[in-house]
Amino acid sequence: MERQVGDRTILDKFTEEFCEVIEKYCKYIICSGFVAIAHGRSRGTEDIDMIIEKIPFEKFKNLHEELLKKGFQCIQPGNTEKLYAYLKDGVSIRYVWKSKSFAPPEMEVKFAKDELDEEQIKERQKLPLTGMDIYFSSIESNIAFKEEFLRAEKDLEDARHLRIIYKGKFSEDKVNKIKEKIKIRNGKQQKFEKNF
Repeated sequence: MERQVGDRTILDKFTEEFCEVIEKYCKYIICSGFVAIAHGRSRGTEDIDMIIEKIPFEKFKNLHEELLKKGFQCIQPGNTEKLYAYLKDGVSIRYVWKSKSFAPPEMEVKFAKDELDEEQIKERQKLPLTGMDIYFSSIESNIAFKEEFLRAEKDLEDARHLRIIYKGKFSEDKVNKIKEKIKIRNGKQQKFEKNF
């Protein structure tokens, strides 16, 4: 299933324009629900999930300033130092288009928080079936996170959709290895929370 130029959406345009700026400053991936939507799954969303590699403050400041110049705004209050502190603390920040008369899409940006996120960024790829010139996390990662970590009905449907689209073109073994890493990470997190 190949998407044609006529199939472009507001989400596609917003994502491509945003990624064009991000790519100048750091590596990133688009992950979660938008991956399935970009592959033709019909479901609503207003936010796109992006994980970026950890970068120093000065680089983030330049990135943030360019986003503002290109017509985006951050919806969290605070100066650049405060926004950077959110990212360092594991809290996402959200950007929207400035001055749009419709309910804008949102880009939810967060720093890579662990080895799994860093691995996804390292293995990022462009997915030609989307018709978009941006980097996504791998199909295997998306399926694994949706089936093992997120597990909401919409996520399981997203995973089923990707399994159909990429039937015979992805590694089930890799999906299972990522699921094992997710289980280990979740076990560590639960142990940490119990000790707190």
